[in-house]
Amino acid sequence: MRVKVNNSDGIFPMPVLMIATYNEDGSVNVMNAAWGSMQARGHVVLKLTETHKTVENIKARGAFTVSIADAAHMVEADYFGIESGNDVPDKFERSGMTASKAERVDAPIINEFPLCLECEFIEYQGGEYGCGVIGKVVNVTADDSVLVNGQLDMSLVNAIAFDTYTHGYYKVTERVGEAFQEGLKLKK
Repeated sequence: MRVKVNNSDGIFPMPVLMIATYNEDGSVNVMNAAWGSMQARGHVVLKLTETHKTVENIKARGAFTVSIADAAHMVEADYFGIESGNDVPDKFERSGMTASKAERVDAPIINEFPLCLECEFIEYQGGEYGCGVIGKVVNVTADDSVLVNGQLDMSLVNAIAFDTYTHGYYKVTERVGEAFQEGLKLKK
């Protein structure tokens, strides 16, 4: 039997993305964004309103980075979601994390998060159904601790996902199958 659940935001898992930019004074700003995904190959889309300090920074600098939050830094990732850069300009410093300048874009990489996408800002789509920030991925870097034989091993990233039903975080760590192969078992 199916039961009605009162939640229209029920896609799971939702990624926990850390969006990093530079403020006008060159300091680092980071926000937590669960509403983001790949829009097309090589392009990210982030559902962010223009009231976010991050969006202001993205438009001013033409760039941002997207890091995948991991279980080891869940506390900091959550903090970046509950504190606004508009209200607390030094929230990144308060987190105790460190940053480096991205190789290809004018944005910071948060050193402690193991996987980072460097993005050039393409456009902002507003309105009721606009998707927000769209960026082109121009570089991807990973900490060597999440590589096996030079290849990214997502199980080592220890990524976390957001559950919109209960507002929980979950680890996404175990590979359970091979994409584009498992379904072949049913093909006749």
